[in-house]
Amino acid sequence: MQIGIIGLPNSSKTTIFNALTRGHAETTPVPACAAEVHAATVDVPDPRVRVLSDLFHPRKTTYAQVQYNDIAGLAPGVGKNGGIPGPLLNAINQNDALLHVVRAFEDDTIPHGAGSVDAARDLAALDTELLLSDLMIVEARLERMQKDLQSPQPARREAAAREQALLLRLKEALEAGTPLRDVALEPEEEKELRGFAFLTLKPVLVALNIGDEGAPQAAALAYEHRRTQMLELRGRLEMEIAQMEGDEAETFLHEFGISEPTLSRLIRSSYELLGLQSFFTVGQDEVRAWTVRRGATAVEAADAIHSDLARGFIRAEVVAYDDLIAAGSLAAAKERGHVRLQGKDYVVKDGDILNIRFNV
Repeated sequence: MQIGIIGLPNSSKTTIFNALTRGHAETTPVPACAAEVHAATVDVPDPRVRVLSDLFHPRKTTYAQVQYNDIAGLAPGVGKNGGIPGPLLNAINQNDALLHVVRAFEDDTIPHGAGSVDAARDLAALDTELLLSDLMIVEARLERMQKDLQSPQPARREAAAREQALLLRLKEALEAGTPLRDVALEPEEEKELRGFAFLTLKPVLVALNIGDEGAPQAAALAYEHRRTQMLELRGRLEMEIAQMEGDEAETFLHEFGISEPTLSRLIRSSYELLGLQSFFTVGQDEVRAWTVRRGATAVEAADAIHSDLARGFIRAEVVAYDDLIAAGSLAAAKERGHVRLQGKDYVVKDGDILNIRFNV
């Protein structure tokens, strides 16, 4: 899973990136709309992995992982001046979801008169750039497809007409200021759009950086969209805490009334937005967490582990995490009838422990 961190220049994006990744990326401003990207991969916090590791004592313990990409700031007005530059557009588009950082605290050290903080204004400004980018893509495609609409081949004309109708719907929404994730789409329509670099179609996490002493503000922002969540954090403070270890970090979190680190909250929200869940494989060699979409079948889970397991899939031995822990061992879980044999169409549940039987 890749999450792109975006925001206006001086929005404190890199501070949040460092808080999430325990990184030390330079937080001084870079030229707006540069293609510079900081990337870091972090373990997905999941206490179940440690519990399973303590139970099986494997030689290796592997958490699921998420990659955060800190992308250079988007300057207001870039959409009207030729659109988002290609390298920057590609850097944003490669992500599964976007983390939009909005500064919601006063900072007199930031130039261009930014002492006046307006989170709603800044949120709308970046949304406008993404909307304009998508609109340019739609309009360019509508112009290019005229030849197909006049093709002598009936099948080609019909396909072009269907695509045109879909794109015109999207164009109408974008011109009205509606992000594409708010547009009701059929599964086949979503499939058709996968080849487009539509930014407003991606799930969005809005992170309001309220500063070290900031008061909650999310309730005051009217920002209701599908596949969108909003949370608040204290960026610089959490960046500093992220550099601490163990008890020291816990002490500071408690002192400042922070219930859990930013990373845990953001990843949980990311999983919810993207419809993801975790399953596990266990044994003496390795205890490992894997990520699949909610509703994934056993054969899809097997494919997440290795394509050979999916290709030669026979059966999956499945036990729920809670049942295994309550039993105390796999052998005891089997004696209690909690380990079940499932076929390739079995729908994997969050926390399932799977052992794939296969033959290639």
